[in-house]
Amino acid sequence: MPKLYIIPTPIGNLEDITLRALRILSEVDFILAEDTRTTGNLLRHYNISKQIISHHLHNEHKTVAQICDKISSGNSAALVSDAGTPAISDPGFLLVRECIKNDIEIECLPGPTALIPALVNSGFPCEKFCFEGFLPQKKGRQTRLNFLKEEKRTMIFYESPHRLLKTLEQFLEFFGSERRVSVSRELSKIHEENARGTISEVILHFQNKTIKGEIVIVLEGAQE
Repeated sequence: MPKLYIIPTPIGNLEDITLRALRILSEVDFILAEDTRTTGNLLRHYNISKQIISHHLHNEHKTVAQICDKISSGNSAALVSDAGTPAISDPGFLLVRECIKNDIEIECLPGPTALIPALVNSGFPCEKFCFEGFLPQKKGRQTRLNFLKEEKRTMIFYESPHRLLKTLEQFLEFFGSERRVSVSRELSKIHEENARGTISEVILHFQNKTIKGEIVIVLEGAQE
């Protein structure tokens, strides 16, 4: 039956995938993958053999119509990203929107995403939070940080390891040295680390280290 499944995949530990996700990956006609090599490794680990089609940030604008046509002709497809839930700071939104326009059924499975364990690990209030994803690298970055100065909810950001210290130093400038922050690195992996403290303390923690892995920053909201 024509259908698009959105399948979350492990953010680190390969055991963090649901039985339903594995069943659907083995049943669909083809899989759309951000990186075919990464997805290929996951499928081989679970002895799943399936056609994998490249679908990533640099080609998704050109391929969504073609993919929708392929599904509409009677195929079922699964969309995965390299890690976590597709469309959350990863490709996926454009394809979901196009499928909705074409009356293609969509089913999104629950599953791994880095922001939730990082939020819970932080010890900051979880009942209300805002997810900022990756900050703009250049244009609009300072404007966004200035806007967030008065945000009272817990804030969550994604960052690359080589930009972590620069981002924390900008947080120091905009939010002050006493604002608390939690940095989660390599979640669910062997070398998982959660560094907590004031922004100044966490900068000192990472200052003389080689920083590797996926980074989630959780920032305390402004005081009422």
